[in-house]
Amino acid sequence: MLSWPNFVSQLFNGLALGTLLALISSGLTIIYGTLGVLNLAHGAMFMMGGYAGFLAFQYTGSFVLSVIIGSLTVLLIGVVTERLIIRHFYDRPPEDQVLVTFGLGIVFVELVRLGFGSLARQVNPPSWGAGVVHLGFLFYPAYRLELLVIIALALAVLYYILYRTQLGMIVRAGIEDAVMVDMLGINIDKVFMLVFGIGAMAAGFAGIINAPVLALTPDMGDDILIETFVVVVIGGVGSFPGAILGGLISGEILSLTSMVNPAYSQVMLFVVMTLVLMLRPQGLLGAKSRT
Repeated sequence: MLSWPNFVSQLFNGLALGTLLALISSGLTIIYGTLGVLNLAHGAMFMMGGYAGFLAFQYTGSFVLSVIIGSLTVLLIGVVTERLIIRHFYDRPPEDQVLVTFGLGIVFVELVRLGFGSLARQVNPPSWGAGVVHLGFLFYPAYRLELLVIIALALAVLYYILYRTQLGMIVRAGIEDAVMVDMLGINIDKVFMLVFGIGAMAAGFAGIINAPVLALTPDMGDDILIETFVVVVIGGVGSFPGAILGGLISGEILSLTSMVNPAYSQVMLFVVMTLVLMLRPQGLLGAKSRT
């Protein structure tokens, strides 16, 4: 039954989901925009972040420490993966890159399944996120409201790195012309390594902070990967602001459609993506082409 409190609650749910998708998509779009690699293991990195945080929480009992340790773990996994495997595929055909990242995603999922089993694991919200908040006409989980603030801060940090630091300047220049950046004497290989690590960490961080909301399973990255690709297409491939805009739009579409009929939530998401591709193929904030 539709009601005003239910509608507002779904708006908040959509905002929370949208910012989460924006954070995950920002990592994916940074990797593709700079390296030209379509990382199909990105959903698995989201999942590994959740499990790394879960394991750290089991040993430390501190949610904040689990977020830090889990994020650094996925950063390390991303850096090692780039150094050992991904860097050998930069000059290979796109289908090779798709196959190797798809294979890596399967390996990561099965390794987690081997270590933790297939049963769902749950991370309890931190003490400061327990309970509900009375918003006047509805009660809403406190942690979900705090999650909005956490993700907004994480996106602000990523924005600062990309647009206010020397590394960000190099990354954005690399998106436009990686060969020219290399000719200027900048070690583009190290930049690529950092970019892949940061992109992976963004997905891992999202997996950890979302663990109190969504139970952890080895296959949890599959659906989020599909939705993340849709976000990138809607917002514009390689565009950080586009990832944020696309995430917010996608989150509200999924949430509000679920209020009417959950079976059609993803259908509507793909309908919107199709319309964007028809009317503006480069995405809402994407460039017309990538050099």
